[in-house]
Amino acid sequence: MFDRRLIFHINWGLLTLTAILFLVGVMNLYSASTLRLASGLEIDTYFNKQLLWGGVGLCVMTALVLIDYRHLKSVSWAYFILCLVLLLGVSVAGKTIYGAKRWLDLGFFNLQPTELTKIAVLILGARLMARMEGKLGWINLGKALLVGLVPAVLVVKQPDLGSALNILLILGGMILFKGVTGSVFKVLVVVLPIMIPFGWFFLHDYQKQRIMTFLDPGNDPLGAGYHIIQSQIAIGSGGFWGKGFLEGTQSQLRFLPEKHTDFAFAVFGEEWGFFGSIILLILFCSFLYQIYIVTMEAKDDFGSYLAAGVFFYFFWQILINIGMVLGIMPVVGIPLPFISYGGSASVVNFCMVGLVLNVAMRRFVFKKG
Repeated sequence: MFDRRLIFHINWGLLTLTAILFLVGVMNLYSASTLRLASGLEIDTYFNKQLLWGGVGLCVMTALVLIDYRHLKSVSWAYFILCLVLLLGVSVAGKTIYGAKRWLDLGFFNLQPTELTKIAVLILGARLMARMEGKLGWINLGKALLVGLVPAVLVVKQPDLGSALNILLILGGMILFKGVTGSVFKVLVVVLPIMIPFGWFFLHDYQKQRIMTFLDPGNDPLGAGYHIIQSQIAIGSGGFWGKGFLEGTQSQLRFLPEKHTDFAFAVFGEEWGFFGSIILLILFCSFLYQIYIVTMEAKDDFGSYLAAGVFFYFFWQILINIGMVLGIMPVVGIPLPFISYGGSASVVNFCMVGLVLNVAMRRFVFKKG
């Protein structure tokens, strides 16, 4: 039964910032989807699809807000196992797009189980950490890591290094928020830097190429380095004030690849310049700050870890996407929340916000515990 008192405790700041970011993304996608023809402007299907997915996401977010988030603990394992089954289904009967098998064709739309898995890892991780006393020792750390490592391995095989990395970073952020014992911390500080270089031998050839391109994009300007070079040209040509809405040359003349998805920020930077980009970053920082407040003021550990997981979900995506578009990080295929096009990803973004709104509303009604 929904408690009507909760309506008076909606986090309007977070809700407003979410709406603004989504509208900015829709406006940016409209520009990226517009093709100038002699007969006038022609809009491709990305823009209309994003509006549709935004509507679906809004409905799902509303449904999540109405359900007491504490009930999610009881379905966390079942939902996690379902996501693993879907990931296995992708490996068997998945739909291949651009050389990657990441989707299940359901007829009327393509489902990307990886996006649903991020929510499953977050909820189950929050449940486990809420039940663990104190900081994480080796045994509890191992249990927490398995929640992320198992689906990450399945996602890497698709291959989708960006999403696998995102899953691990969500869980890693939650572990950081929980804290580890001093002995664990000392070992990790020494071992992790040594182990990271060995990851090179587990990468696919195209993933190794992306890292080499990051180090020297000019080595193959018409091949592997084309994306990042065109992205830097687009952002640089925007100057301080930008070229104006629908006036970007790199995007409008189709020089900029993946402008609807991974490089949507480059479209925005070219049209709105340094000033507009700073405004967008301020919006994202304000958005994250609202989530941080909920994390710190949640009335129970489970709600606090849920909000913390959502914080790191958005934080890492924002940091990595903008970093790769600027050329200061390798291209790993992580979208910019609410700005990049994506059906499943858009719905999941709204779901994540719904979880935080849920925790925020109930912190004023429930007692600490």
